[in-house]
Amino acid sequence: MKFLFDRDTWQEVYDSLTKNKLRSILTMVGVWWGILLLIGLLGSARGLENSFNRLFGDFATNSVFVWAQSTSKPFKGFQEGRRVQLTLSDAKKIEDNVEGIEFVVPRNITQSVVVHDFLSGTYGVYGDYPLLDQVQKKKMQHGRFINQNDITDKKKVVVISENIYKQLFEKDEEAIATYIQINSINFKVIGVFDDNNMGGGPSADMHIPFTTYQQVYNSGDKIGWMMITGKPEYDINQIEKDAKLLLKNLNKIHPEDKRAFGSFNLGKEFKKVTGFLFGIQFLTWFVGVATLIAGVFAIGNILLITVKERTKEIGVRRALGATPFEIKRQIVVEAVFITLLAGLLGIISGGWILILIDKFLGQGEEAVLVNASVSIGIVFFALLILVVLGTLIGLIPAFKATSIKPIEALREE
Repeated sequence: MKFLFDRDTWQEVYDSLTKNKLRSILTMVGVWWGILLLIGLLGSARGLENSFNRLFGDFATNSVFVWAQSTSKPFKGFQEGRRVQLTLSDAKKIEDNVEGIEFVVPRNITQSVVVHDFLSGTYGVYGDYPLLDQVQKKKMQHGRFINQNDITDKKKVVVISENIYKQLFEKDEEAIATYIQINSINFKVIGVFDDNNMGGGPSADMHIPFTTYQQVYNSGDKIGWMMITGKPEYDINQIEKDAKLLLKNLNKIHPEDKRAFGSFNLGKEFKKVTGFLFGIQFLTWFVGVATLIAGVFAIGNILLITVKERTKEIGVRRALGATPFEIKRQIVVEAVFITLLAGLLGIISGGWILILIDKFLGQGEEAVLVNASVSIGIVFFALLILVVLGTLIGLIPAFKATSIKPIEALREE
């Protein structure tokens, strides 16, 4: 390893590069562009993944939403077009009888006029159980979410979104323990949650205990829809099929009726997006590494030309006692140095591009690419690829240089 610290070694590298500066720069462009492309695309793919995770991060993604509609087939004396109504009993039987289920969360919603002092608005009021906070995590800014005591005692308490707080309260006004009117009934505010949700925009929703909702809106055991979450090891698509079939049996609906129950399979959509992200990452690695290989081959070709130009010099060195190994070593060092220099410039350029992407595309709630970046591990791995490729490609001109006999090299004009 002493030769790496030998001044003559690096003087030769410097002389080789500066003899034809334009050619040296053009030689490095291919590797520079390859590593720049790799860093830029991988960082953008990570930014897209972060954006997706921010969108779905608060949800139990192995979930399906099921709601009732109207029948499309007559069955057991019932006519086509019968309106189906889900109940708490349906949710309980699904939880008890469908294999692989982790949670079943019944939910209700209605639009109500909400008043605080002289400010008012119409908002969505949800009737919910505390379990919702486990499958659709609420980022609380102040206070807490609904708990079991609220359900048991049918408390008139409410959790509101940040957007509703801004519309009904003065700036910096304390909301917790303040009363607001929902349908002319006083509810105590116990929490304010962040607006982040799947829709990406501000939320205009509030949550009250499910039992309180039943009492205030006289909904009985009726539910609007249910969120079914499967255990990680179970297929959510199969859970959806089993749940719908059970609901059809419970509500006397034709087994082939596809309209009676609507659903949105979050797990299926999540897999589509994760598959898309995996495809982008694979394509990024393929294009980046292929471009790197092309750039490194260009370096090899240029070094072959350089070796041809230095034939007489190599012959003199051989005649003065330089071994074939020393000649090969010098050329490989030149190849690795050029490759690494171009790679480091590409990494720096790629880093600046990611900074610009984050500045212009990664800010705000609507950001397309969130924190576009690459890990240090990927950077080191890219450098390792460059070292390996530079070494391998340097061996080609190195063997070419030592294949010429010294006497023939000295005769070269």
